[in-house]
Amino acid sequence: MAALKYITSDKLPEWLAALAAKSRVLVPVEEGGGVVFRPYDGTRTPVFGSDATAPPKSSIFPACQELFHYEQGKDAEDPGKPTLKLIADTKAEPTVVFGSKPCGTRGFLIFDRVYMGKKFPDPYYIAAREATTFVTMACDKTENTCFCHWVGSGPADVSGSDVLLTPVAGGYTVEAVTPKGEALLDCPALTDGAAKAEEAEAVKTSTRQALGEAPDIANAPQALLDAFDDLPFWQAQSDKCISCGACTYLCPTCYCFTITDEPAGMQGRRMRSWDACMHFQFTLEASGHNPRPTKAHRLKNRVGHKFSYYPTLHEGLIACCGCGRCIKSCPVSVDIREIVQNAVARAKG
Repeated sequence: MAALKYITSDKLPEWLAALAAKSRVLVPVEEGGGVVFRPYDGTRTPVFGSDATAPPKSSIFPACQELFHYEQGKDAEDPGKPTLKLIADTKAEPTVVFGSKPCGTRGFLIFDRVYMGKKFPDPYYIAAREATTFVTMACDKTENTCFCHWVGSGPADVSGSDVLLTPVAGGYTVEAVTPKGEALLDCPALTDGAAKAEEAEAVKTSTRQALGEAPDIANAPQALLDAFDDLPFWQAQSDKCISCGACTYLCPTCYCFTITDEPAGMQGRRMRSWDACMHFQFTLEASGHNPRPTKAHRLKNRVGHKFSYYPTLHEGLIACCGCGRCIKSCPVSVDIREIVQNAVARAKG
């Protein structure tokens, strides 16, 4: 792997411009009262230093994506025989996502096991995943909604990154994590970073210590299963929830979707769009029956999936990156940490 590099803050635009000459580059920018990832064109100043309001989930898993379009017709030799032509494009544009916090990209580790599985691989996701490189920035401060250390991660976790930047005096150290990331470091703006290595490690250590000790939630999977049929418990956890779905749309690890067809005469397209398990319509059946009829049932599923069902299926990997977006952006301050801890406490009696 390449040696540690260093770049001054004022040289970042030079590096971004070099990357943008070869690929689409997404950076966090202020928009609509929040911070979201948008293509870099040099006209808007990226917002680095704090995590974006929304993670870069849409860089690989778009909020709305055409799976294919179709054309209906008639067989020229047999007019009574209809024809249907499906046209799909799974190609993905080379992309660099620059400036996410590690928790924002760690979410794709959860996606990978679902959409890159051997049984039902998703060609759209796989193509985008292979075409995308992530340059993340280690945290040098924490917020009271952060809990990445609860779920086996940390402020400088490299498990979802190709390149990790660490804030130091005057700029950032630049560490290649993967061969894809190493390929991005060929830029004159990057210089030798050996002299900054000790400072970078100190930043990582200090930020991790600022989080304190994580509570023991090792028995959370079983505790949540034990509470599965305790509806009064889940009603108490969900009392203040307004089922807006903000927690799911802003979550780096939520991957639920719905499929719709959009016909236009003899043509049309099939779309995949984000959906949310916190919505009543998500599990509403054509018969009118809904197996999750109340917000208590739906919140039970959301928390249970992240901290019990998914880790049970995937070697203990918790389907939560601890970014805290669901807490920070919830209009009524529902706290998933509190729910998990309440389930653990319930199991202890």
